[in-house]
Amino acid sequence: MLFDRLNEGGPFFMYPLFLILILVIILIVKAFLQKGSVEKTMSLISSISLFAIVWGFLGQIIGLIGAFDAIESIGEVSPAMLAAGLKVAFLAPVFGMFTFLVGRLGIIVLTWIKKD
Repeated sequence: MLFDRLNEGGPFFMYPLFLILILVIILIVKAFLQKGSVEKTMSLISSISLFAIVWGFLGQIIGLIGAFDAIESIGEVSPAMLAAGLKVAFLAPVFGMFTFLVGRLGIIVLTWIKKD
């Protein structure tokens, strides 16, 4: 089901987001296992997760522009077809936001653990 959603949301944007999610999780685990200072890793997690959310919104904007071009050339479109297109357009930003939230949650937990 996951790969169906990745393909449905557009592989050009969704697969890099999936790889970024895996990278963020690996960096969080590395920071938990790392002894000493983790500020550099936390900063990297923050930057990469922010990139994920921006990449997702870029995918949405490019997808919507393409969809509106297609609607303009067709003329009339059914509400069901429009709703299906909008659903697909929101997959990349949602996945980007999920990746961002995983990164943020990791940073929050790392900050909390570091203070103790």
